[in-house]
Amino acid sequence: MKILCVIPARGGSKGIPHKNIRHIMGKPLLAYSIEQACSTPAISRVVVSTDDTHIAQVARQYGAEVVWRPTEISGDTASSESALLHALDYLERTEGYVPDILVFLQCTSPLTLATDIEGTIQVLLHQSADSALAVTPFHYFLWKIDSHCEAVGINHDKRIRPLRQEREPQFLETGAVYVMRTSGFKQAKHRFFGTTAMYVMPSERCFEIDEPVDLRVAEVLMHEQEKTTTRQSLPDPVSALILDFDGVFTDNRVIVFQDGHEAVIADRGDGWGLAQLNKHGLPILVLSAEINPVVQARCDKLGLPCLQGVQNKRHALLEWLQDRSINPSQTVYVGNDLNDLDCLQSVGCGIVVANAHPDVLSAARLILNSPGGHGAVREIADLILQKLEKR
Repeated sequence: MKILCVIPARGGSKGIPHKNIRHIMGKPLLAYSIEQACSTPAISRVVVSTDDTHIAQVARQYGAEVVWRPTEISGDTASSESALLHALDYLERTEGYVPDILVFLQCTSPLTLATDIEGTIQVLLHQSADSALAVTPFHYFLWKIDSHCEAVGINHDKRIRPLRQEREPQFLETGAVYVMRTSGFKQAKHRFFGTTAMYVMPSERCFEIDEPVDLRVAEVLMHEQEKTTTRQSLPDPVSALILDFDGVFTDNRVIVFQDGHEAVIADRGDGWGLAQLNKHGLPILVLSAEINPVVQARCDKLGLPCLQGVQNKRHALLEWLQDRSINPSQTVYVGNDLNDLDCLQSVGCGIVVANAHPDVLSAARLILNSPGGHGAVREIADLILQKLEKR
């Protein structure tokens, strides 16, 4: 089955100039929709419909194709349907490509995940529906002003205030995801036709950007979403934490004095985070290939066991876990360089610092926001603490 995703993104936004490519958390707004669409298992092709060269450049950078939208359907009053129909007609005319299913994503909903896109597709297929949309539960009382200028209830009788659990379930259209059978859409020329199915999105992922202040709100919500996603990537439960030293506790640089002694820079905040993990009784080990008194001194200060001069770190890691009857799949390992590669691949969650060697980044399940020596240990300690405290 051919499933095409089209993301309309015109360049003439007036409320927020260049809205579709404004940066949020370091990436253009449009990039989030493209990345999630490309990560959706059912989708076979992702296209951005635009009239703007800068938007087209961003679209291609993040893995989407571009269909150029004519000026006459790129203004404020042009409907999304007109962009979708144009993209379908263009692909059929130039390639003979006709998808079975059309997915329409709004790039102004950056909290939408691939799970939500896939869920909306699957609810359409499972219910044999013609169209589908993403919704979220709605529990509020709506009002309007009637012809006598009086306030009246829309979805309720104002004389009755039933409890939430007593009310008939209602749902709010999120504006994030729409799915349609292509043949029916081309005939109806509207996103809702025939039988319509609903996919229920969690309310915390439902947010549309319309006003400038929404960009700041979205960034806060996306930070929280990122933390939740990161916590979910950790083993459940986390039974042990193993840490490399150089490049994790430190920034991988060394200060050499005239007499040959060495010193490193570490982050004091790491100590507090590790102390909290110790209070929870989490086994922690520092595993280092180097032999350096400064490593032992720092570990003694933090009250951590340390193995130095380890040539085969993976063997030492697994032996230490076996001696304590700890399952490697419930273990977190944090490293930064090529000699950590085997360890990263031998545990349930291999994690690297932000400035890790490029060749180990792809082996990591998680990449920390902090570089080594600048709070990386504290960051992973806080993540594990949040996981432990939620159990």
